[in-house]
Amino acid sequence: MKRLIVNADDFGLTAGVSRGILEAHRKGIVTSTTMLVNREVDPALVEELKGSDLGVGLHLNLTLGTPVSDPTRVPSLVDGEGAFIRDAREAAARATADEARIELGTQIDAFRKLMGRFPSHLDSHHHVGRHAPIQGLIFDFARALKLPVRSPDDRVRAAARRLKLRTPDHFFGESGPEPCWSAERLLAQLASLPDGVSEFMTHPGYFDRDLAYSRYGRQREEELRGLTDPAVREAVVARGICLCHFGELA
Repeated sequence: MKRLIVNADDFGLTAGVSRGILEAHRKGIVTSTTMLVNREVDPALVEELKGSDLGVGLHLNLTLGTPVSDPTRVPSLVDGEGAFIRDAREAAARATADEARIELGTQIDAFRKLMGRFPSHLDSHHHVGRHAPIQGLIFDFARALKLPVRSPDDRVRAAARRLKLRTPDHFFGESGPEPCWSAERLLAQLASLPDGVSEFMTHPGYFDRDLAYSRYGRQREEELRGLTDPAVREAVVARGICLCHFGELA
């Protein structure tokens, strides 16, 4: 059987991104999203998210904005202005395990307060969870809470499975300079989808002023068009692909 999780990263990044994610679910093939909890999110959008049947995971974040915990408790995670380090590899290299554990745990608590439940799964912004010591900490939380995790490459997948963590068999997605998920690319990937559980990492959204800083801004609208293209939905049905989210992994 071919099962597919279509995860839209960055719910809460901006209002336009959040609105786009909700639309990509209502009108398209997005089944899952992951939320940033260190950004202020419009309560109406959160209520709409709660009322949807999207799987909602936590986008653990150590590379954008400021900590949820008191910055004075996590000095290894921030620069001189109290903001996270933008580069994921550098952020992980600077982080002490104890301070990263404080911040990641605080973000999990913030998610529970906001959503009234645990996340469907854990993944990380800018893939900071690929790097030590962050990967091990995320796995520790996932084991303690019995949550699935994203595996963006074979090395991470193998490490997760050694710990008996639930994770998809395959991963597809990127956020380079060009839009990742046009309708054409989605149709091509669906045509060659392997057996087992796959994850498409996507970044749909509407471009707004708050997103002007990002190198991946207007590309999100192209992804939104692709993910809501009727031909894409028809291809999923025609090929017998089962759409699901992380919370439905056995």
